[in-house]
Parts: sequence; C-alpha cells; structure tokens
Amino acid sequence: MISKIQIKNITRLKQKKYRQQDGLFIAEGGKVIKEFLNSTFQLIDLFTTETFNVVNETIISEKELQKISCLTNANTALAIFKIPETVALSTDGLILALDSVRDPGNLGTIIRLCDWFGVKQLVCSLETVDCYNPKVVQATMGSLTRVKVYYTDLEQYLKDIKLPVFGAFMEGENVYQTTMPNEGVLVLGNEANGISKTIEGCVTDKISIPRFGALQATESLNVATAGAILLSEFRRG
Repeated sequence: MISKIQIKNITRLKQKKYRQQDGLFIAEGGKVIKEFLNSTFQLIDLFTTETFNVVNETIISEKELQKISCLTNANTALAIFKIPETVALSTDGLILALDSVRDPGNLGTIIRLCDWFGVKQLVCSLETVDCYNPKVVQATMGSLTRVKVYYTDLEQYLKDIKLPVFGAFMEGENVYQTTMPNEGVLVLGNEANGISKTIEGCVTDKISIPRFGALQATESLNVATAGAILLSEFRRG
C-alpha cells in the first residue's frame, strides 16, 4: 500500500528543483534498479510488484505503481535513491564535455557510451539536462553508477585544464586522418546549434566526421552518434 503523501513526494521528483531540494532521484525497472543496488548509491525506498528482498521495500499493486511511474507503461518497480555528493574533478585521462546538450535520451546514451569506452568523467555545462532526470536515468541502463557526471562553468573548466581540448565541428580536421592522444577533452555541442562561440574559443583542436554520402545532403549527426564515433577513434589511437 502506498499513501497519498508518498505519491506526492515521489511524483514531485520528476522536477529538477525538487530533486535538488530533496537530494533524491527516481530509477525504474528491475535491471536499472539492480545496477544501483549493486553500487555505492544509497537506496531510500523501493516500490515494487515483485520482491527484491531488500530493506525499505514496499510491495504495491500495478495500479499503484502506474500512479508514481514516469513511464507510459510502468515497469515492475520504482526506487528512490539519494543523489551522491560531488567529488573533486579529475584533470587527466580522456574526458568528455557537453556544451548545452538538452535531450534526456541523448544524455543517457552518452553516459552509456562513456561507460562502454572507459571514460570515467563526464563534464557538463550548467545548461545541460540534469543527469538525474528520470528519462536520463532510464536511458543510461545503469551506466550512471559507473560514470561520474559533473556540472560546472564549462568555459572556466576548459580554460583551467592542462589538456588539449578537441571540439566536433563540420569544418574540423578529418578524424580518420588524425592521430588522437590518450589524454584530452572531447567537447560535444548542443543538438541544434553545436558548440557555442564561447566554448569554441577554448577548443585547441577542431575535428570532424566526414560525410561519405554521394549527395552530401545530411546536415549533421545526432550528438550521441557523433560521440560514439569520436570516442572510438580516441580509443583506437
């Protein structure tokens, strides 16, 4: 059984201001929740139609689960976890930076890409969508437990770092003809506008993914798709 107060407190976490105020976020689905349970994230509450055999678990009906779910069709469980405290930013290795990426699905996919390619740190501008947005958490499929995501003044961060800063631009050097270093920052821009002029001023190396289509008619790649190709080239060296 779930109370009206609990429903109110859970559904308000769909909004960023309440996630920040309460220091909590929502995770849905058995696979995603198990990833968080097996990590250092702290479980606050778990509402499920099938037992997980953990503390703070409440068995509820499918109808009750649908009332609190962020999904059109609720999965078998919804959990509330505590947002962890931010640790210090690293300044070495391969780092991915996002300049105003707004789509939750794109951010979730990019976090999964970081996990796949062994990028442990994702640095986001303050305008980038919240990584604890329920849609982002869902799209990461648990990779959020292994990738540290930071929100900061991206311009200042890039000015201070002592690594080469690579930016994805249409007019950049062909990435397939460029030797990529083991360490550096790769910047990906906004879905509609690309990398902003402010952040462009911090880029030391402009790179591009060439088009091979006969008509050369496609304007651009999806930001997550571009990120996958570029991260692959960095790891290939």
